[in-house]
Amino acid sequence: MIFNSSRVLFGIGTVAQKSLFSRRNIKMNQIERIISNNVAAEQLLESLKEELKVLKNQKAASRIEKLKIENDALRKQVEVARMKLIELEIKNGKPQIPIPGQETLYVTPVVVKEQSKQEISSSAEKYDNDSQTLKEKKQKKDKPKGDLKSVSNPVVDEPPIDVGRLDMRVGKIVEVSRHPDADSLYLEKIDCGESSPRTIISGLVKFVPVDEMQNRLVVVLCNLKPAKMRGILSEGMVMCASSAEKVEILTPPEGSVPGDLVHVEGFTRAPDSVMNPKKKIFETVAPDLHTNDQLIACYKQGAFMIPGKGVVKAQTLKNVAVK
Repeated sequence: MIFNSSRVLFGIGTVAQKSLFSRRNIKMNQIERIISNNVAAEQLLESLKEELKVLKNQKAASRIEKLKIENDALRKQVEVARMKLIELEIKNGKPQIPIPGQETLYVTPVVVKEQSKQEISSSAEKYDNDSQTLKEKKQKKDKPKGDLKSVSNPVVDEPPIDVGRLDMRVGKIVEVSRHPDADSLYLEKIDCGESSPRTIISGLVKFVPVDEMQNRLVVVLCNLKPAKMRGILSEGMVMCASSAEKVEILTPPEGSVPGDLVHVEGFTRAPDSVMNPKKKIFETVAPDLHTNDQLIACYKQGAFMIPGKGVVKAQTLKNVAVK
């Protein structure tokens, strides 16, 4: 059998061309579909933008209409209030002056109730009483100052400024820690026999170890005006014997309990509830607070003591200041 090679080659070329044309047609269709989708997407986007604009305009128009209604209502309320004010002013005899440019001032008619004779008499009597009261007040005001001495309150003598004005009590340290914002300060909770412990801040970190502070009996000055120390309110002061090199906490006598009152021999205990800083009470007393050669805390020559229990002392510091 003899094949015609030229016919075979022509047939193969024709198939290849058809395949190529088919692939080109497919690609063109895909490109046309993508272009068509893009156009549709853009048209949809424009349509959505138009709808959004319409919605915004409708909302704005609705809001404007609502505000107009509210403004009309407020305008009516203001007008009603204005008319009521005018009525009251006319009723009380105040003349009404038209606004420039207005020919007439319109006012709702006011019906004035005619007063009975009894009401007129009562009003006249009230006027007379008020006039008399005003006259008496003026006479008192015009009265010479020298005449006021007879009616002024008697002057109360203030107690002398001494250690008796200080409210010192026995306290027990029930909690102690370092001040969060100051390395040299202790933050203490001290039971002074009151309903709740006092918060007191002391600069004793350099002188007394923290384990010697816990559960210790101390003498607390309780009527200083509370003051903040590095952001925390301190409600008193722990009394100490102090020299340039050393500080010791004063020790109450054996048998003392929180709340015991500290007295000073030879001086009446009459403390202020809170000492007024302007009167400088503690500053006046402080120079005479000291320990003697027997370690006893004193004011001048009078010993700190708790009646029936003993005296307050320092551990080792003699003849030094107490503060």
